[in-house]
Amino acid sequence: MGRLNRRLEALLSLPQTERRALLEELGQARARRLRSAWRVWAGDDQKPPPGDWRIWLILAGRGFGKTRAGAEWVRGIAKNDGAARIALVGASLFEARSVMVEGESGVLAATPGGEDILWEPSLRRLAWPSGARATLYSAAEPESLRGPQHSHAWCDEIGKWSSGEAAWDNLMLGLRLGADPRTVATTTPRPVALVRRLFGDAESGKGGTVLTRGRTQDNRAHLAPGFIVAIEAAYGGTRLGRQELDGELIEDIEGGLWPRGLIEACRVRNVPALRRVVVAVDPPAGAGPGSDACGVVVAGLGEDGRGYVLADASAEGLRPEGWAAKVADTAAAWDADRVVAEANQGGAMVRSVLQAAGRILPLRLIHASRGKSARAEPVAALYETGRVGHAGTFPALEDEMAGMTIGGGYEGPGRSPDRADALVYALTELMLGRAVDPGVRKL
Repeated sequence: MGRLNRRLEALLSLPQTERRALLEELGQARARRLRSAWRVWAGDDQKPPPGDWRIWLILAGRGFGKTRAGAEWVRGIAKNDGAARIALVGASLFEARSVMVEGESGVLAATPGGEDILWEPSLRRLAWPSGARATLYSAAEPESLRGPQHSHAWCDEIGKWSSGEAAWDNLMLGLRLGADPRTVATTTPRPVALVRRLFGDAESGKGGTVLTRGRTQDNRAHLAPGFIVAIEAAYGGTRLGRQELDGELIEDIEGGLWPRGLIEACRVRNVPALRRVVVAVDPPAGAGPGSDACGVVVAGLGEDGRGYVLADASAEGLRPEGWAAKVADTAAAWDADRVVAEANQGGAMVRSVLQAAGRILPLRLIHASRGKSARAEPVAALYETGRVGHAGTFPALEDEMAGMTIGGGYEGPGRSPDRADALVYALTELMLGRAVDPGVRKL
């Protein structure tokens, strides 16, 4: 054992690039035996930083190894601290279980076969022989974190948390056990309030927050062959690629119709009784895989006179009968009063599928007679005056909104803001009408 430890320490003393090159030269059998030795395989930025930190924020692109880094940190704490009480917080309980615990890079996968660990899904609890315990929580239920006390926490994909700051604050107020409470937060960067807040704390040195940045490319040795080439060809240099692959925190674009802060300010937790509900559709120009998305957005008009965005049910890669059926199902699920569809591309298809499904539902076909900016600007003005609320978070839709600029430009994900166009149609139908928005002519 002593000789093995000395060899391991010698391997660890090598620079990361030399260590990985040497590991690649090993035979498969030896490599498999070493795979559970995280200290050997881990990149330098996947290991806890030195110093007296309280929050370790890992802001990195997809495939960087954020999940494995979080799982290994939890495993190390639990193995060495029998009094540890750890919170595992995901965007939902499903994601906490399927990614943080049972996933390919989760806690169970990171645990060598010789180590005992008790996983009790019904109790949302992990238990180690040391006496340490970990409990799963959903950030979508921030009140569940009010009351429990913890010594450590791992928070995954905080950029996706629907009630981000509320869940985080409740967690922090309960992080009061042990001599050195610490939290690891792992996420692909999204410019939402909580990520901005922690990023700002790290930049200013506030609150004991330290930051690790990382790119997908940094972990290419452990990713499927061809993956890097394919995603760089598809997304390299784009706004989406800079965020999702390079781990950049992308802020507002110049001249944007919907600044990120404006979108964040319109979040609502409660929706009043609704006078009307509409499903708006922006049909794609093409058909099948590789075509644009079919924008499908549900919005309602509240008794308080405000408009509320209720759901983004957009579909990708479907043939016309497929996305039209999705529209019919969405209208039924929300008991919509009307479907609004752009006639230019596929409004007639929407009509025929609704009729075939037996949905006797008013359908308004509209013809977009002016540019996207002319249609969107009056709707953006509704946001500026506080007349629209978002009942939750809709990342794909909101990314498109943030990419639309004054003058008709678009710098968001995808070739076209299909979701955002559907949103414009929905809120125009509910709140503006023909007299206010000359860019949409109702047929």
